[in-house]
Amino acid sequence: MHRWTPAWPLFAFLLIVVKKVAQYMADVLEDSRDKVQENLLANGVDLVTYVTRFQWDMAKYPIKQSLKNISEIISKQVTQIDNDLKARASAYNNLKGNLQNLERKNAGSLMTRSLADIVKKEDFVLDSEYLITMLVVVPKTSYADWQKTYETLAEMVVPRSTKLLFEDSDSGLFSVTLFRKAVDDFKHKARENKFTVRDFQYNEEEMKADKEEMTRLSTDKKKQFGPLVRWLKVNFSEAFIAWIHIKALRVFVESVLRYGLPVNFQAMLLQPNKKNMKKLREVLYDLYKHLDSSAAIIDASMDIPGLNLSQQEYYPYVYYKIDCNLLDFKV
Repeated sequence: MHRWTPAWPLFAFLLIVVKKVAQYMADVLEDSRDKVQENLLANGVDLVTYVTRFQWDMAKYPIKQSLKNISEIISKQVTQIDNDLKARASAYNNLKGNLQNLERKNAGSLMTRSLADIVKKEDFVLDSEYLITMLVVVPKTSYADWQKTYETLAEMVVPRSTKLLFEDSDSGLFSVTLFRKAVDDFKHKARENKFTVRDFQYNEEEMKADKEEMTRLSTDKKKQFGPLVRWLKVNFSEAFIAWIHIKALRVFVESVLRYGLPVNFQAMLLQPNKKNMKKLREVLYDLYKHLDSSAAIIDASMDIPGLNLSQQEYYPYVYYKIDCNLLDFKV
């Protein structure tokens, strides 16, 4: 007689997709990770409630179909969720990454950050054939040295032209005006005195374009956020429900293969405290050891190096674990 049982790769794939959707929900919610769990629902209820009240969904997975067909329906459904997740995550991550790159340009120290949101048009000598305004980052501890020396760092520095434009916790941004032909010499002498000249040209159009791009990206991210979270909620529910159905399917198939026909077994759901796991195993073993005397007691809570219990566990009764903690962190 031909025997069919759902393959291990399908179980592993389903769990991987369920966890991927859950984890991406956490990534998308960012600073609201404490709200992740309330969004990880199955049929509108929390996961433990869904599992404890589980009933086979006849509409989605008609039991008149063969076991193989039901398994294929579930596989195709979750494969589609996985493919859609990859596409949606890629688009949202690209948008988020571009926005973060722009935000990083406008943050950080004066040595690296964009200066476009700090300086104003009136801080510069513009459209001059001979003069140029330069921006210099000076450590706070060197303000006095700067004031004493900046006019002598090169020839043709305009006297009393420096102005403090902005400060952060470590440094100040000073402007200074000089003749264009003295720029290279000024940069060299400034570097010797541990003053950092920032390469910056005031261009109103470029600065306006940067600000508009940040506004556009921020607006696009907000627009995509709501629909993406809704999609994740719906498809997490679908993937989780599919995973539990395939678990139920495997319990049925394994029970038939182990105990034969006609069907004469009952599936039960137990939710013990971790500290009671060992005792529960002993009680169950005593109750059902007559079904398979070759099965040994294995404590599922034990951490034995080199032993993957999820694949090694074997008892005189059919057993599959359902872990509803699907995130890599605690919320």
